Amino acid sequence: MAAARTIAEHVWEPRDRLSSRAQIGQEYGVGEDVVRRAQELLIPLRERPDGSPFRADMKAVGRQGDRQSRTDAKVPAPADIAARLGIAEGNLCVRTAYEFLGNGRPVQLSTSWEPYDLTAGTLVALPERGPHAGEGVVNRMAAIGITVSHAVEQPEPRQATAEEASILGIRKAALVTHIRWTYYSDQGQPPETADIVVPAAHCEIVYEIPIHR
Repeated sequence: MAAARTIAEHVWEPRDRLSSRAQIGQEYGVGEDVVRRAQELLIPLRERPDGSPFRADMKAVGRQGDRQSRTDAKVPAPADIAARLGIAEGNLCVRTAYEFLGNGRPVQLSTSWEPYDLTAGTLVALPERGPHAGEGVVNRMAAIGITVSHAVEQPEPRQATAEEASILGIRKAALVTHIRWTYYSDQGQPPETADIVVPAAHCEIVYEIPIHR
């Protein structure tokens, strides 16, 4: 393809500003949707920043923190997820399942849901792909003009499912802390909700509450 040759011949260099999709489409005789898909494929994965709270927590206890993820686009929202996101049941979402690792072993699980309509067609549609890969919800949403104002978390103890126990290497039905975490924009629309699961033996929940005088 001519575009590939343009990159290979260094006409387009890393971090160069590209022409608009309409201009590129006209130049190469393709539609804007084809250009968008090509841009998403050409955007390289970039190294995640080391400043994540999870990595800091692992470092504090002398362990190396990392994570693995799998993203599925256009997943219908179950009723409980739809309610938390303020969308209709069955509306499409981007779902990302994370395994957080300590010294290579899973120590925390998280499943994130984002409304597909909110990010579809943008460079932040896939949380772990594109120029804002791994930057987190707040920074990714800011990149498309959405300001995240606050988050709400709801922790509760429960027993691990068979699948969770298998992944986390704990006994079946062991006690875990299940945290429902939801971000809200300054317009009140949640751009993401997540279910975080941590073995109860591995976590301590502490809240600091400011007192305004």
